[in-house]
Amino acid sequence: MTVRIDVGSTREPVIAMTHVLDAPRELVWLAFTTPEHVVRWYGGAGFTNPVCEMDVRAGGRWRHVMRTPDGVDHEYEFVFVEVVPPERLVWRAERGDPGKPLPVNALTLEDLGRRTRIVFEARFATFAERALAARWGFAEVLRQGAERLRTVVASIG
Repeated sequence: MTVRIDVGSTREPVIAMTHVLDAPRELVWLAFTTPEHVVRWYGGAGFTNPVCEMDVRAGGRWRHVMRTPDGVDHEYEFVFVEVVPPERLVWRAERGDPGKPLPVNALTLEDLGRRTRIVFEARFATFAERALAARWGFAEVLRQGAERLRTVVASIG
């Protein structure tokens, strides 16, 4: 699986990721929107997710606690802005780590038959916020999460 991540757009303050999974779009959608699947892949290598509560509908909330390999908990609260099953999901971070930028995230799942192209975009308020997110390893966490997602999708297929 090749994961392409772009952190250097000069037009918009985004970090974008694209990759293709060998699974139908409906399975990939389930992996992104079902808490029991999300807890198995969300975050970087070695991360666990002891809390994942999702109300997947426009205006619904997502409460998430991500635990790093060294035992530090990161609590997040998101609001779903747009939900179009099984093709598009947009969520806005409302609470996260102090001092770290809170992006608006957009996920598009493109149906390729028995495969799915995943297009993910984290949109930051400013280029400075994007640069800060890049410095603390946002892109690498995305890359590792994409690999974990591949394993989870294969197990639910």
